[in-house]
Amino acid sequence: MVGSSLFVWIVAAAVVALAYAIFAASRINSYEVGNERVKELSSIIQGGAMAFLYREYKALSIFVVVVALILARYRGIPMAGCFVGGALCSAFTGYVGMRVATKANGKTAFAALKGMNEALGIAFRGGSVMGMTVVGVGLLGVLCAYLVFGDVGAIAAFGFGASSIALFARVGGGIYTKAADVGADLVGKVEAGIPEDDPRNPAVIADNVGDNVGDIAGMGADLFESYVNSILAAMAVGYASFNIKGLTYPMLLCAVGIASALLGTLFVRVKDGGDPQKALSMGLYSTGVFMAAGTFFLTKWMFDGDITLFWSVVAGVACGVIIGQITEIYTSSDYAPVKEIAAASVTGTATNVLTGISVGMKSTVAPVFFICAATLIGYKFGDTLGIACSAVGMLSITGMVLSVDAYGPISDNAGGIAEMAGLPEEVRGITDRLDAVGNTTAAVGKGLAIGSAALTALALFVSYAAATGLKTIDLMDPKVIVGLFIGGVLPFIFSALSIQAVSRAAERMIEEVRRQFREIPGIMDGTGRPEYEKCVDISTAAALKEMVIPGLMAVAVPVAVGYLLGAAALGGLLGGAIVTGVMMAIFMSNSGGAWDNAKKYIEAGNHGGKGSPAHAAAVNGDTVGDPFKDTAGPSLNILIKLMTVVSLVMAPLFK
Repeated sequence: MVGSSLFVWIVAAAVVALAYAIFAASRINSYEVGNERVKELSSIIQGGAMAFLYREYKALSIFVVVVALILARYRGIPMAGCFVGGALCSAFTGYVGMRVATKANGKTAFAALKGMNEALGIAFRGGSVMGMTVVGVGLLGVLCAYLVFGDVGAIAAFGFGASSIALFARVGGGIYTKAADVGADLVGKVEAGIPEDDPRNPAVIADNVGDNVGDIAGMGADLFESYVNSILAAMAVGYASFNIKGLTYPMLLCAVGIASALLGTLFVRVKDGGDPQKALSMGLYSTGVFMAAGTFFLTKWMFDGDITLFWSVVAGVACGVIIGQITEIYTSSDYAPVKEIAAASVTGTATNVLTGISVGMKSTVAPVFFICAATLIGYKFGDTLGIACSAVGMLSITGMVLSVDAYGPISDNAGGIAEMAGLPEEVRGITDRLDAVGNTTAAVGKGLAIGSAALTALALFVSYAAATGLKTIDLMDPKVIVGLFIGGVLPFIFSALSIQAVSRAAERMIEEVRRQFREIPGIMDGTGRPEYEKCVDISTAAALKEMVIPGLMAVAVPVAVGYLLGAAALGGLLGGAIVTGVMMAIFMSNSGGAWDNAKKYIEAGNHGGKGSPAHAAAVNGDTVGDPFKDTAGPSLNILIKLMTVVSLVMAPLFK
């Protein structure tokens, strides 16, 4: 009976989150745009984004069916059912987020005619649909998987399904968006000397479509799988420690997180001429405060006055907020690291790239320190359950984090639409400011995802060790050392494959843009229409083709190592992958964000402004950073969790 009453609160929180998403979506749909060109461009971008999503999901459906059949054969029907459920829920959140975001972009551009607050409101509301859909569907999906199958072990496959879709969505979306972005920047801005998002650039529509494909559907799937895997890991450990209380506690924490995020949205307000960064930061920080307060009362109520686990959760919440602040310091043009990269651009591309790499490498130190602190505090106050609850605490504010994150590509697209529609200069000024803030908020979201990946992977690793009977992992065992090295190198080869995929696709995009400039008469004077569709096809084909090998590698390598070398060797592989994967992910995500905002800092009039040699160097640096921050970097946190959850699901075969 206690469990049933607690389940009611969990369902209620999930339903409230989804109700808010429906309300926000209806507000966006009802907002009227009084400019036909804006409507047309928004419709073209939405059509391209949804067409890619349909083709991607069609390709992924084959993977889902094959893996489900394998799981049904070797691990049973419940495992297969949970896997399919996780995959479908992840795909659904991506679909909803993409559909609403691509409607919000044109409306944000038009709203900018009425001022900063109106534009920020539409963009943030569009992002909040994604955020609240992820937490609502995620929490409800996990609970339903448990209630239907009644097996804590089987529902780990729900996370497997979510992680699989997330990895392919992140890699495929990242390849799509960065191939278009690199091609548009290098040929349009550097070679042709035309502004960003200029309608004369054949790759501009593909670039705007890619912002939604990579940073809406991809990021949504990313944080969805982080969210559900943290819950599942804590449920598994909690059930072993406290039975039904331990099982429901992580889900109730997320229910508190939903309520906190909804309260946090009330603080996202800015006056015209004000700072949108402060408004979004206020929403994020207030959500963290509400979450900490709610966790205190929940823990005290559930554990009869014992608030020990409260400190573990708060450590995770604090760690997430602090990592976000650290990420902002390294990626915002308000701070020294980005200004340092911009200053280095004066002496050319080489110094820009070298400085950006060093900034990214330095940015790993502080986040790793706080991840370690959260791990130790979580363990001190709750043993392995404490570590898992720290991860849940960090991700419990996902509703707000993803709302802030998804706002970024909406404002970016709004700027592109404003440019292509010929809206007044002051509109582009507002959208550019919102976009610059969006680059920082996107980096904050990626930082949170990476930090939570480390804690979630550790919690899943504990469950894996229990499932295989591992008490310790002996570093004197040569098989363990081999596994450690294999795990350590996987993030490097994974990153190499994804960056090389962007490079190959970008080469084709660059040649196509150059061909159109050369062969289609009237493009540069505005009388000829570029063949936007061909650039969209190049990005789509490249993304669907190139995402296959990195995605399959993440699933196949852990299974092969576990089968051939045993459970201990696979444990070494997971340890090596977690360590190098977290470092590489932070480095690439932060350096990419810093390069991007260094370019925008120069475009604001510093170091010669647009068209200067420093600007050309910064554009080149940004094209290096694009696959760092939007393809390889954010995909790595999914990689380490996917390999860990695959190992957990298949664990009985490795004993």
